[in-house]
Amino acid sequence: MRAHLVSLSVLSALALLLTGCGSQPPAPEQDAAGVESRTPGAVRVDTSPVTRVQPEAFDPASIAALKDPRSPLSKRSVYFEYDSYVVKDEFQALLTAHGKFLSANPKMKMLIQGNADERGSREYNLALGQKRADAVRKALALLGAKEEQIEAVSLGEEKPACSESTEECWAKNRRGDMLYTGEF
Repeated sequence: MRAHLVSLSVLSALALLLTGCGSQPPAPEQDAAGVESRTPGAVRVDTSPVTRVQPEAFDPASIAALKDPRSPLSKRSVYFEYDSYVVKDEFQALLTAHGKFLSANPKMKMLIQGNADERGSREYNLALGQKRADAVRKALALLGAKEEQIEAVSLGEEKPACSESTEECWAKNRRGDMLYTGEF
């Protein structure tokens, strides 16, 4: 059937062509198309405005969100004031995101490493680091994480983020670091 239609179309086109040749006067000749001269390296740049495509929002319960820089889950440290283990208000949103993530992913485990700056005795810094790690652990548990998902340990002053003896550097060392399964 299809072959029959193709043949019929070809015959119709041929008939129109043949009947048109004898009845119309010859067409006037057209001017030749102009030729543009270009050098081999010439490139034409499109300067029209570019429309930005918004990337899809990340899924906060997805494991990929842990590495996505747009996700709050990519941030893993909670910083503390000098000689304190009270979680500051500015870290509540971060802890809420991690608590929800742990709640949505019950097989994930987290290790919280409590850290202190170099000031104070070794024993004091180990105790303060533990209190900081415990404070982060308790906050996460209140925000949906299960106790068995989280382990809190102290590193004291043994894992500094900065080694200068300045207030700015010490502030970087007073922290609780959150590590997920596969990162510890």
